[in-house]
Amino acid sequence: MHDSVQSILVEYADLESRLADPSTHTDQDLVRTLNKRYAALAPTVAAVQVWQRAADDLETARELATEDAGFAAEVPGLEAALTEAEETLRHLLIPRDPDDDRGVILEIKAGEGGDESALFAGDLLRMYLRYAETRGWRAAIEDATESDLGGYKDVRVSIAPRRNDAPGEGPWARLKYEGGVHRVQRVPVTESQGRIHTSAAGVLVMPEVDDVAEVDLDPNDLRVDVYRSSGPGGQSVNTTDSAVRITHVPSGVVVSCQNEKSQLQNKEAALRVLRARLRQMAKDEADAAASAARRSQVRTVDRSERIRTYNFPENRISDHRTGYKSYHLDAVLGGDLEPVVRSALQADEAAQLAALAEQ
Repeated sequence: MHDSVQSILVEYADLESRLADPSTHTDQDLVRTLNKRYAALAPTVAAVQVWQRAADDLETARELATEDAGFAAEVPGLEAALTEAEETLRHLLIPRDPDDDRGVILEIKAGEGGDESALFAGDLLRMYLRYAETRGWRAAIEDATESDLGGYKDVRVSIAPRRNDAPGEGPWARLKYEGGVHRVQRVPVTESQGRIHTSAAGVLVMPEVDDVAEVDLDPNDLRVDVYRSSGPGGQSVNTTDSAVRITHVPSGVVVSCQNEKSQLQNKEAALRVLRARLRQMAKDEADAAASAARRSQVRTVDRSERIRTYNFPENRISDHRTGYKSYHLDAVLGGDLEPVVRSALQADEAAQLAALAEQ
């Protein structure tokens, strides 16, 4: 822990020096980046100072305890204060995901279970949209393929952060744990015998690319096709070639968008998603090459590879990674997702704290 503290203090002092240098302020993009990092480190530096003061106070009290009973009486309280300061600092030293402030692109795909899976995909979509609303985030459906019974075969939604989100409190910080297979157990609307069926839907979450410079797209690597929209979009639906499909030839990644009213808007939306996918692919490859301990997201929609189960007859939701269980499934699907998300955050922090303690 001491090495981590020292590196943070050195970085904080360097940032302070650079921000005080007038030449730095000729580049406003750099200033914003430095200020953001400076603000992110400030709570940790403050916690270091509290920890150091607590350690100094305890050391002084112990030295004087042999001469003054008053100082001896203070030692237990000072020991407790030092333990609390250490615990606070230890949590702040957990490496933060640099993408935590970003918005996300979230995709939901129906899997095994036919129409019932598509209906469940619609339930998941509404859950995420309502959760985003409670957090004050801006959500918009980018593309969707509806099923015959009103669900979704697949749907993609973008969720943008608030301007005043606290550092590390953006959509990615909360929703990155949602990637994987979600299993549902309930009596389908098409079931006449009242039997409980099991089906699944897959969720994929990617951090939004804020700066187009992060992913360099060569126009020569793109194949752009246009076609007529078949979903919501106003008067342009089925009358103009406003829908866009972009294929990134080197990787084979295909992105389509039809929910905007104009071809240009759909193209811009598709490019945003394409950049996010390519960035995520590059990050996954880099993590694999470095054998990084990163939580993987299930790309297949197989009932056996589940992260969570939604049991309607028991009104129960169970997260199989964290052990979280609640009998308020209706509230969760209504947007009260925070307790479930919190369990994933706590499990992630516990694992990182354990790793930090071994250093």
